[in-house]
Amino acid sequence: MNPGELKMVEAKRQELLGQLKAAESALRSHLNADGFGGNVIAHMERALAHIQEAAVALNEASRARTVAQLVNDLVRVEQVLDDARRGKTQRV
Repeated sequence: MNPGELKMVEAKRQELLGQLKAAESALRSHLNADGFGGNVIAHMERALAHIQEAAVALNEASRARTVAQLVNDLVRVEQVLDDARRGKTQRV
């Protein structure tokens, strides 16, 4: 790539990072909103994780997880949290 092409690619990357940051801010500002129910919040949390991973991929491609890896990690975290909640309620 010549210097002009590199500059254009970097400008696009910066634009996309800005859009991801705006999307992240919008999601975060509504995570505690009342009246939408747990399903909506769960989807927003999952979307937030994907947005954050996209930013990692743009900044450090070698550190980014695949979508499947991210989903598997998120499922494992949910399972641990569910197990902890069940264990907590069983002890009460």
